[in-house]
Amino acid sequence: MKIAIEKKSIVKQTFGEMPENPEYPMPEEAKNRIGHAMIRIGESDLMFSDTFPGQPVQKGNQVTICIGSSDVEQSKQIFEALQQGGKVNMPLQETFFSPAFGDVTDKFGVTFQIYTEGQHQ
Repeated sequence: MKIAIEKKSIVKQTFGEMPENPEYPMPEEAKNRIGHAMIRIGESDLMFSDTFPGQPVQKGNQVTICIGSSDVEQSKQIFEALQQGGKVNMPLQETFFSPAFGDVTDKFGVTFQIYTEGQHQ
């Protein structure tokens, strides 16, 4: 038996299409790289991003797992648990696209992004 799985592109945004932080100018070689892309396969969302120029690719960071939540407090709990014995790459904070987003590498070397859906506070 074969099951048909619908694939649908939902989002594709380059680093150059994102709002630029004047304190950290965007390198020209980064502007055409994918900063965020997402496709839906069945009921699951897969999110992708290119590496930023100068960012090394090594075991553990070639794949980033994104955990989504609709609750800021739940996102904080997940982030806190993952950072135990690991390394915070970007503290959980409000961004232009999320009320609470952060990036952490756990104690096993796996990188996670915690993304909170919903309105900014």
